[in-house]
Amino acid sequence: MEKNRTLISDGILMLKNSWDFINRLPESIEASLHPWRWDSIKRIRSYHNKYIGKRCFIIGNGPSLRNMDLKKLENEFTFGMNRIFLMFPELGFKTSFLVSVNDLVIEQSKDDFKKLDIPAFISWRARRWLQPRENLYYLYTTYTGRKFAKDVTKRLWEGATVTYSCLQLAFYMGFTQVILIGVDHSFSTKGKPNTTIVSKGDDPNHFHPGYFGKGFRWQLPDLDTSEIGYQLARETFQKDGREVVDATVHGKLTIFPKVSFESLF
Repeated sequence: MEKNRTLISDGILMLKNSWDFINRLPESIEASLHPWRWDSIKRIRSYHNKYIGKRCFIIGNGPSLRNMDLKKLENEFTFGMNRIFLMFPELGFKTSFLVSVNDLVIEQSKDDFKKLDIPAFISWRARRWLQPRENLYYLYTTYTGRKFAKDVTKRLWEGATVTYSCLQLAFYMGFTQVILIGVDHSFSTKGKPNTTIVSKGDDPNHFHPGYFGKGFRWQLPDLDTSEIGYQLARETFQKDGREVVDATVHGKLTIFPKVSFESLF
C-alpha cells in the first residue's frame, strides 16, 4: 500500500514538473505541446472539409451592416467576429461561429465570451483569460510570417485583421464560396496603424455605438497589411477552384469580386 502511495505521489510530481516546464517554453513550442492546445487541435480536425459544396458568410462589423437585411442569414453558415454578440438580440439568432484573435478585444470582452454557447475560435494567447470549455478552440495565431494557412491546426498569420483568420478557417472547413459582408475597410478614426488608443465616446467605425465604446482600448487598423492577407486569400481560394466574393454595401475593399447582397437569395 505504501509503495502504491509513493508511486502515485511520484507520478503527480512528475506531471506537475512537466506542466511547469511546458509553461516556461517559448510560445511557439508551448503551443505545440500544451495539453489545452492538443485537445483543441483534435477537436478542430473534426471541422476539416466538413462543409464542402456549401457557402458561408463572414460578417465584418462595419457600419454598413445597418443597411442590410441580416435576417436573411438565419439559415446560413456565418462567421461572426469579436463583439458581434452585440447584434444577436436584434438579429434573433446567433452566428454559427465566433472568431477573435486580438488581445485587447478578448481581454475586455472575456466575460461576454464566457456566456456564448456557439463554437468560438480564439487566439492561443487568450488562454490567460479564457480557459478550456466545450465549443472553445485555441488557434495559434501570430503577427509575423505572411502566408495563408490551409491547415488551421498549425500557425496562422493574423494579417492585421480577424477577417483573415476567418478566411483561413473557412478554407480549412471546406466552404466552396465565402461571402464577405460588413467589411467596410474604412475607418473614420485616423492615426498610425496598430497604435493603441482609448475611445472617448460612441464608436463611429462599427455597427453599434458601444462596439468600442467610451473607455474601450483598441488598436487603429492596418489596412495595407490587411490587403496583403486578402490578396493571399483570394489567390489560395482561386487555385483550389473556390471563391471569395464581397457583398459589403459601399465597401472600400477592392481585392475580391463584388456582388449584390440581395442577389444571393
